[in-house]
Amino acid sequence: MRTGPSQEEVRRQNLGALLRYVHIHGPTSRAELTSELGLNRSTIGALTADLAAAGLVTEAAPRETGRAGRPSLVVRPESERVYAYAFSIEVDLLRAARVGLGGEVLDHRVDDRPSGLPAAEAVPLLAEFVKDLQQSVPDTALYVGGGVSVSRMMRRADGKAVLSGGTDSAAVAEPLGALLTGELGAERPIVVGNAADVAALAEHARGTAVGCDNVIYLHRDAGVDAGIIVGGRRLTGHAGQSGQVGHMVVLPGGRPCNCGSRGCWETEIGDRALLHAAGRDGDGGRGAALAVVDAASRGDANAQAAVRQVGDWLGFGLANLVNIFDPEMVIFGGTLRDVYLAAAAQVRSRLNSMALPAAREHVRLRTPQLGEDGALIGAAELAFERLLADPLLS
Repeated sequence: MRTGPSQEEVRRQNLGALLRYVHIHGPTSRAELTSELGLNRSTIGALTADLAAAGLVTEAAPRETGRAGRPSLVVRPESERVYAYAFSIEVDLLRAARVGLGGEVLDHRVDDRPSGLPAAEAVPLLAEFVKDLQQSVPDTALYVGGGVSVSRMMRRADGKAVLSGGTDSAAVAEPLGALLTGELGAERPIVVGNAADVAALAEHARGTAVGCDNVIYLHRDAGVDAGIIVGGRRLTGHAGQSGQVGHMVVLPGGRPCNCGSRGCWETEIGDRALLHAAGRDGDGGRGAALAVVDAASRGDANAQAAVRQVGDWLGFGLANLVNIFDPEMVIFGGTLRDVYLAAAAQVRSRLNSMALPAAREHVRLRTPQLGEDGALIGAAELAFERLLADPLLS
């Protein structure tokens, strides 16, 4: 029986740990890597040499430090050479980007998503983005795969996005990852993730939640979802369906929800709820919802009342989530960002009146630091995962 991992397995694990550290933290000295990874200097030197030979990192002396003695070499990710494609399919927008190792957005494209366009029919449009992006790719570049952020429920196992908005996982579904991989003719797979999940991943790694291991990222676009990080790990659930907080019932017998239930949180804080409270007709969307927030900021009494009402319900559901998960931080993304900023007093008031003191006293309420790039950076993280797990497989 084997008693432990072989030397080669340990080496590959260490290569992955070193590359992951540089990918997340950026240019890092050998001295810092030695300290943070708990490896000796000669091992760090050998690992960085292997990664440099594979074209994944470079090493160079730091800029003038002003200190006596020989400076420690600095290891940098090869951001321009090693890259992933990232895509974001939103209610009214389509985005694509080339993201380099280290999380740098090297180039990006964005266009409107035609109203009612099925996600599968957006695939050729995203492929056109890629053809355009490829014009600036160096000849020696290494493509490691792609990731897609989708503002809909999805089944993690097969990457199929559930497009009906209902809770039935057998509803209309499309294998977006396979479709996009086929359209691009690429050997590397395309990984699909929920928009809230990937944005939470990005903010935890590079944004406002750095250093926080218990985070809730609330996102409103097609619906209201949450990306949840517990103990530094994403909470995905058995079938990738966790985080559907918009279907938490907050008002039994309330408004009908498109999931088939009534009184879901989504019916009280969604775009339609904001428009209805403001006395505005139509299904709306991002633009219509933001118009209400803008009108409130300019003194429109109806819009102000609508924002306060939705903010109160936002705090109501938030208090329940804080009691359940005891997060260090809650981030408001999508159009919830603007609602939170306009109704922070109502949100905090509800939180203070309903959440347990031990849970609410330390929680920080924030907006995304990465902005609209969060979905793309998070989608790219899904693509980089395979490389970071075993760098020599590239």
